[in-house]
Amino acid sequence: MEIISQYGHIFLILACVFGFFMAWGIGANDVANAMGTSVGSRALTLKQAILIAMIFEFAGAYLAGGEVTATIRKDIIDPAVFDEQPELLVYGMLASLLAAGIWLLFATMLGWPVSTTHTIVGAIVGFSAVGISVDAVDWGEVGNIGASWVVSPVLAGSISFLLFRSVQRLILNHEDPFTRAKRYIPFYMFAVGWIVSMVTLTKGLQHVFKDVHIQLSFFESSGIASLIGVIVALIGISMLRRVKRDLELERVNRFANVERLFGVLMIFTACSMAFAHGSNDVANAVGPLAAVVNTVQSGMITAKTTMPPWILILGGGGIVIGLATYGFRVMATIGRKITELTPSRGFAAELGAASTVVLASATGLPISTTQTLVGAVLGVGLARGIGALNLRMIRDIIASWVVTLPAGAALSILFFYLLKFLFGN
Repeated sequence: MEIISQYGHIFLILACVFGFFMAWGIGANDVANAMGTSVGSRALTLKQAILIAMIFEFAGAYLAGGEVTATIRKDIIDPAVFDEQPELLVYGMLASLLAAGIWLLFATMLGWPVSTTHTIVGAIVGFSAVGISVDAVDWGEVGNIGASWVVSPVLAGSISFLLFRSVQRLILNHEDPFTRAKRYIPFYMFAVGWIVSMVTLTKGLQHVFKDVHIQLSFFESSGIASLIGVIVALIGISMLRRVKRDLELERVNRFANVERLFGVLMIFTACSMAFAHGSNDVANAVGPLAAVVNTVQSGMITAKTTMPPWILILGGGGIVIGLATYGFRVMATIGRKITELTPSRGFAAELGAASTVVLASATGLPISTTQTLVGAVLGVGLARGIGALNLRMIRDIIASWVVTLPAGAALSILFFYLLKFLFGN
């Protein structure tokens, strides 16, 4: 208690700096992967992808980032273990943020597409198990998170596989795919609008309008989301009408004009992927930050903590700046090196991944967006046969994930003991 009262303001400053640094790393590494399909399929330019990500990453972080943040903040470790010495929780969360930020910077400099969720969970488990006690870790919750790292890519891959199969059946495997694309693509646009709206209505309103009692049932939320989905589809139809058929292109590739139409659709799926990523992965930065802020302000480990809007804003801002300043280094990896992507394939991968991520955000499960997107791209590749996959690149990506967990844990343990030494405990 004395340590927190004496150094509380320093802890708060460090938490904000380290939290922003971690969020910057998420933007530089993880967001680049999330937008890689759009750039790799050439549906969007690098500048366009960055602009879309900046807007919708921030919106996802602020409107729907609170649920997963609760899991990162208090469900991985047992708060009761820190009742006697709450400053140990502060040291640990600061150490976790700094460790994760440094590892993400290192990985981004080398162009490695690593998982920010692996990094922060590994860091929190590392300092808790080694620096405090093995009993401090809620191994049941860690097991659930670990299982999600297997389930999420499989689920995303399955959804993306089925989506691309539907594209093949409804559009590509027909004599006039261009006409059929104009007919069916608006339904996919509706799905994009519905998915993003549902996670915002069911989770985002809880903290954005916490001072106003807004309680929507599932059916009410679904109705509003459906209306928004229709509006999105109508906007999409208007954009599709501007795409005119070019017979010269079809002489070279009969699907060339179809892919131009899917390029319009990918604008919408890129928005949904950015929103979904912001809603899930902002927790990796602001969860530990919220734990420090609440502990310093209350002087104890509270069972129920608050999530001030400024924390989500800081996290969302860090993600946006990280993407804009350094995200170009790893954006191409998923978009070009796992399987060859076209707008129709990229759409299926992005919507499948976004659907999985928003589902995880709604349930509070901190999944790996990188793993989810890789699984989605794999699903699209498998829809064309295993020969369409770059198995060597897949092996290298999985190897980088394996290294990330122990790296985050080791750095966190090091910084935890350093902070204990510096602040005299």
